[in-house]
Order: sequence, then C-alpha cells, then structure tokens
Amino acid sequence: MSTTGLVEWAYPIAESLLAEPLPRRWAHSQGVAERSRSLAPILGADADLMEAAAVLHDVGYSPDLAKTGFHPLDGARYLRDVAQADGRLVRLVAHHSCAWMEAEARGMREELEEEFPRELPHLADALCYCDMNTTPDGTPTNPVDRVNEIAGRYGPDSLIGTFIRRAEPEILASTARVLERLAAVQRQPM
Repeated sequence: MSTTGLVEWAYPIAESLLAEPLPRRWAHSQGVAERSRSLAPILGADADLMEAAAVLHDVGYSPDLAKTGFHPLDGARYLRDVAQADGRLVRLVAHHSCAWMEAEARGMREELEEEFPRELPHLADALCYCDMNTTPDGTPTNPVDRVNEIAGRYGPDSLIGTFIRRAEPEILASTARVLERLAAVQRQPM
C-alpha cells in the first residue's frame, strides 16, 4: 500500500477496533493523531505515514486483537497479517514509545525485533513525542506528566510502571529531539 490514502484508510480501522470496546483509548489515539499533524513541517513526505501510525498505534489493546498481552506486537501483527498495512507503518506501531524496553521486560525483545525491524529514528521519535504528549483522554500534556500518569495508573512496581520509569529518559530525549527539529524548521527563512 502506498502512503496515498493511508490516513483515510487508517482511521476507520482504528475506530472499528477501539471506539466501542475502549472509547478512552480511541480518544487517546485521535489525540495522538492530532499531535502528529503538528509535526508535518519536520516530517515532509512521511506526514501521512505518521498520522496513520499515530491513530493506529494502540489497536493492539483491542479485545479482538489481544493475543500476547503486549499491545505493540499484537497491533503490528494484526496490521501486517490481516489489514495488509504498509510495512513502515507496521514497524512504527510495533516499536512505538520505547516498546523494545517493555518487550525486554516481558522477555519478548528478540521476538519483537526479529519480526519487526525498527523504523527510522526520527520517525520513532515523532511517534513517541505524539504518544507521550497526549493524555488518555486525547488532550495535550507533557511527557513528564504522561509518564507519571502511566506509572500511577499501573502502579510503580508493576511491569508497566517499572518499564515507563526506565523509558522516561529516552521519552524525554525523543521529545527534545522533536522540539529541536521543529525549532530549526521555524528558524528557517521563508
């Protein structure tokens, strides 16, 4: 599938998997996609790819797709095997927001990385930025508050609580890199 029409293709899939069973997750996904649109100046030709990945990044939480309990892997497998999605989009979903660290904590890192090679670092940064700057309800936030919210929701000693604290420095670094790219584009003369 080419990236032409990718955004229009992605929204109905995400909505069909998330809106009814997980309305809050659907609101979050829409908010993440909205954040992605603000990154168009630094994404260029990959802007549609990023918006599609953003709206689809959490489909692995859908009760219809949850097989391993690790949503990046479950979502990526569905997108690849059933939805026949663009390979780059699938890889972004598989690795969104430092998923490799959570995969490692679950003993699944090798499986994730063998099945889904990582996408370009600047795109991984962009998707992490969008996800970690969006609340569960889809409104803007900042990555420090988002990490605190996740750790609080799951509990500091849970697998997710431990993973998100371990990932926090990389989440903050991803956000900083995205903001630096945005600032550099804004400084360019017209």
